[in-house]
Amino acid sequence: MRVGFGQNPQIDSSGIRLMFYNVENLFHPSNDSLKNDDEFTPDGVRYWNWTKYERKLAQIAQNIIAVGEWEAPAIVGLCEVENIQCLKDLVYDSPLKNYDYEIIHQESADNRGIDVAFLYRPSFFTVISYKSFKLVFPDSSRASRDILYVKGLAGKDTLHCFVNHWPSRYGGELITKPKRNFAAQVLRTKFDSIQKTYSQASIIAMGDFNDYPSDESMQTILQAKKDTLNRTPSDLINLIWQYEKDGGTHKYQGQWHILDQFIINQPLLHSESELRTSFSMAKIFDGPWLLTDESDGFGEKPFRTYNGFKYIGGYSDHLPIYVDILYKK
Repeated sequence: MRVGFGQNPQIDSSGIRLMFYNVENLFHPSNDSLKNDDEFTPDGVRYWNWTKYERKLAQIAQNIIAVGEWEAPAIVGLCEVENIQCLKDLVYDSPLKNYDYEIIHQESADNRGIDVAFLYRPSFFTVISYKSFKLVFPDSSRASRDILYVKGLAGKDTLHCFVNHWPSRYGGELITKPKRNFAAQVLRTKFDSIQKTYSQASIIAMGDFNDYPSDESMQTILQAKKDTLNRTPSDLINLIWQYEKDGGTHKYQGQWHILDQFIINQPLLHSESELRTSFSMAKIFDGPWLLTDESDGFGEKPFRTYNGFKYIGGYSDHLPIYVDILYKK
């Protein structure tokens, strides 16, 4: 695993840093009668209370600041956030209050009430527009989290961002696979629509895709490739796939896997583009406080908030990822 910092380009105004983080069940302790959030309330089976909630907010803020090396990232994509109040508490009443973050959030139709969100610092990123794309599945099953689209200015050029949290594998990978394939088709259509208008647009999708880089949704439908070899002009690039043999962002049944990924279009890899990045600028953040020893003593795993229903006070079952995007010199 890697921490592997390079200097945050925001420090010398040469670019921006983007972060994505599945914060694992950031629920507000109050009960929402319209959502299936009862277990994360003071009277629920997890006895989720204000003390635990405030600790969780402080931990998320700690990680965002750490990823930015004290110059907090210009953009932070989040998933598994219950509502706007959680985001306000994070941005305005945690250590993040010193970093001028603004919030973009839209309520989704997710049964548990968890959404994606987009935090940004106006001093580094100027929002032009945003929109949520609903995932309405062909089989009329219950809706999932929206795909959140934000368009803005980074430096002198436009950056198009998508925040994703695709349908989970709960109930079985094969049974739920069509939903993730459908989400991939929706996202691919959005990439194509932007590039049809401007072929050299800079586009990045971040998220917990609940599929691995080599799965059909990612590699075949989204056409996100591992590297730049043997690519076609329409292929996208998966910046996190490179770490599949070294670790991952999530551990399941003793094995590390990559669920959290950055997907970019090819213009972002061109050295002469107004905005550019590279494989070396994309990393998994594995600060030692985010990990705990496996029960058998062999290896480590993410230090999460609960072990089953037992509160252990950790951070998340996912590790954050981040990437730097530089301005043209």
